[in-house]
Amino acid sequence: MSAVSVVICAYTEERWDTLAGAARAAAGGTLAPREVIVVCDHAPALEARVRAELPFVAAVPNDGPRGLSGARNAGLETSSGDIVAFLDDDALPAPDWLERLVAAYADPRVVGVGGAAEPVFPAERPAFLAPEFDWVVGCTYRGLPETAHPVRNLIGANMSFRRDALVRAGGFVPGIGRVGTRPVGCEETELCIRLTQRDPEAVLLYDPAVAVRHVVTAERTTLRYYARRCWAEGRSKALVAARVGRQDALASERRHALRTLPRALRAALRRADAAGAARAAAIVTGLAITTAGYLAGATLPSKEESA
Repeated sequence: MSAVSVVICAYTEERWDTLAGAARAAAGGTLAPREVIVVCDHAPALEARVRAELPFVAAVPNDGPRGLSGARNAGLETSSGDIVAFLDDDALPAPDWLERLVAAYADPRVVGVGGAAEPVFPAERPAFLAPEFDWVVGCTYRGLPETAHPVRNLIGANMSFRRDALVRAGGFVPGIGRVGTRPVGCEETELCIRLTQRDPEAVLLYDPAVAVRHVVTAERTTLRYYARRCWAEGRSKALVAARVGRQDALASERRHALRTLPRALRAALRRADAAGAARAAAIVTGLAITTAGYLAGATLPSKEESA
């Protein structure tokens, strides 16, 4: 059976409770990993606390470029398992998470396995937030396969890869992805596309049974965050398209916009109440903002968004 290194990237003590919960859950499931690595992204105080309070993990610094891509690369460099699994510091894996994940690698064509990230909201789901837009809060969204199926890219909060494939691909690209609280992303999208461009026979498998619960903080349930995240997603997709080509970078997004979102809009309008109207407006606005962000990024792809 393959050995797994679990990598959790963190940058702040403000998320200590979920970080500690994620590390304990990853270490204590039905299949034990070879190691749990917590990468502290330019956060020496956090690193010291991890060493002191989580002695069962390996605490390592990210001495490379600040941000999630650099931190993940630091975890990859430290890892020794055949498979490297990445968890967000606010993602709590199910007890059988690793067991199900490893089982999918029995197929030698599979180079990456990821699964569902169920949102855990601080209260009720925001009325405006359609499940088709749960990617805004880093979670599985309606439109993804409901059973195990190959996909273009995996969800960053809950993904894994064969270590040798990651190393051959050069890891994650700095300059794409989240830095601190800036709501950008797509570093995992770029990597996944690059992996399958290098090897068209490679399979990236999404299995919703490989599950985590993803904690959503209150500030991520606001319309302001929704708009910022949609804009940043568009900008990030422009960076990805510049590296891997528009066809691969936007194929899944086109299907989602042309097939899934119209169904979501019709369902929201059929509700004929204030919540339905809010959701319909958010669907239209979210798509428009994301598209505008992409167009802005395609015009000026090197210009960074401010925090």
